[in-house]
Amino acid sequence: MAIRLGDTAPNFKAQTTQGEIDFHEYLGDGWGLFFSHPADFTPVCTTELGRTAALHEEFAKRNVKVIAISVDPLDSHQEWIKDIEDTQNVTMNFPIVADEDRSVAELYDMIHPNMTAKTTVRTVFVIGPDKKVKLTLTYPPATGRNFQEILRVIDSLQLTAYHSVATPADWEDGGEVVILPSITNEEIPEKFPKGHTEVRPYLRLTPQPNVD
Repeated sequence: MAIRLGDTAPNFKAQTTQGEIDFHEYLGDGWGLFFSHPADFTPVCTTELGRTAALHEEFAKRNVKVIAISVDPLDSHQEWIKDIEDTQNVTMNFPIVADEDRSVAELYDMIHPNMTAKTTVRTVFVIGPDKKVKLTLTYPPATGRNFQEILRVIDSLQLTAYHSVATPADWEDGGEVVILPSITNEEIPEKFPKGHTEVRPYLRLTPQPNVD
């Protein structure tokens, strides 16, 4: 069964390139980015894993732990890491799950129904501190992920989780945000002391509350 937004991210124990992990323990009290790859030594995924490693500090400052998965064995992962580091000029700094029996891929509904049994759907899961799935993004094999968009989405998820706002189209960190309809006009001055603009009764904008 497909994992839906708001579902608890299934826990698992697995061998990874950084040793055995318990997934929920690995995430701890922070956020998680869990993303799948169809196989080792694939060109698009090589660039993606390299880009993720290069963005380590960006994920860290957002309290996000990263973990990848492929349905190849651990020794293959270790050889692939050498290629990733050599071709992408990075040091791998997050684990890759070795899922040779496909148990984790099946747990997360990652096996592509119209491809070979070894081809996992290229899905991104963003998981909150409550272990709930906050976002899923699925990409076709030939289209590389946009990691600036993934960071932007994490910024939005974290902002909207802790403040009574939503983010409008094309929002970027520091931009105006939308006051939730559940907030009354009488509550706005206390909750949003920076002021607001009422475009329509249902569309009220305010400066991003967690930016000085």
